[in-house]
Amino acid sequence: MSDCIFCKIIAGEIPSVKVYEDDTVLAFLDISQATPGHTLVVPKVHVPDLFAYDADLAAAVFARLPKIARAIKASDPRIEGLNVLNNNGEVAYQSVFHSHIHLIPRYSTADDFSIHFGDHTQDYTPAQLEAVAAGIRAKVGA
Repeated sequence: MSDCIFCKIIAGEIPSVKVYEDDTVLAFLDISQATPGHTLVVPKVHVPDLFAYDADLAAAVFARLPKIARAIKASDPRIEGLNVLNNNGEVAYQSVFHSHIHLIPRYSTADDFSIHFGDHTQDYTPAQLEAVAAGIRAKVGA
């Protein structure tokens, strides 16, 4: 796609700091570096988001994540964990509409990266949760 910044990075038209590359994905450092080593993994084929993946693309892209994640962790002995984050759609904070997966290293020392999940355990009855799950189950095979 001619106006996609990640397609331009993949094509070599825009510079990036590459971490890993093969025929399927390109992994490069995120320019914002939420924490040191923050890496983006992008499929080389343009797909806007996870909703556009087929099973083959999903298998190929996600199969590469452990290898890249292990390399990030091994690169710095201070890294204790890693967040894997994928935003899909503007409402989910996706800002570049070429699918990408964030691998964000987490350090033993305090960093300023955080994810907040509100506690809504008291907001749903078992029957309401079952109704939500039933709606999802009905569409899994669709």
